[in-house]
Amino acid sequence: MRNYLIIDNNQNSIQSIKNVLNDYADFNFIGICNEYNTAMNVILKEAPDLVFFNIDNVIENPFEFTRELNLFNQEFPVFIAMSNSKDRLYEVIKNGFIDFLLKPLSELEIRKSALRVLKKIPARSRKHLCLKSYKDYQYLKTDEILFLKADNNTTDFYMNDGNIISAYKTLKTFESTLPDNFHRIHKSYIINKNFVSRIQYGKHFCSIKKNSYKVPFTKTYIKNIELINKALSGHSYQSLN
Repeated sequence: MRNYLIIDNNQNSIQSIKNVLNDYADFNFIGICNEYNTAMNVILKEAPDLVFFNIDNVIENPFEFTRELNLFNQEFPVFIAMSNSKDRLYEVIKNGFIDFLLKPLSELEIRKSALRVLKKIPARSRKHLCLKSYKDYQYLKTDEILFLKADNNTTDFYMNDGNIISAYKTLKTFESTLPDNFHRIHKSYIINKNFVSRIQYGKHFCSIKKNSYKVPFTKTYIKNIELINKALSGHSYQSLN
């Protein structure tokens, strides 16, 4: 999954980008900015993988913006420049932008640019997940999450230390933002395959390492169970009885 941000004030351009990237499950839209400090804050806090950046008239000194960002951000996003002319193309290349889109944007060029990103930039395995509730921000280490359980319109995170942490969002909200080692196995459960110790196909349960949790799965998500089984089998010796 690659999270992307748009820095622009043109609604047609914004909608064109969203329409194309909605065709790909690998992209997740996180927001729009059109002011220097707001954009800087969002990038530093959310750490998007990709930023579509209108370099014409949205933010003054756009290349100074990317240079300043580089001073603070260890997980530096890739940038795609957008402009009404090619006059600043040399600066775009010099400042390390991955691509350039000439306005007005065309669906084909946006799609080609998106596919370049998918090919060149691997999805990051995010180490932390931020749970937001009003002015409260709680950060969970993703490698300490055993599984997630839906509870009406909230989601419970079962942690390796025994804690259960609730978030006031649906399970589907987190499905697209978790690393690749998390799999939906039930309408109410997402599991971290790194903690799976046993898969019982007959009883439709996954057992979790070092505790008594048994997480159910359903036939609807059997392909994800097979993916987990294949991944774990590849790192195990098999004994045939």
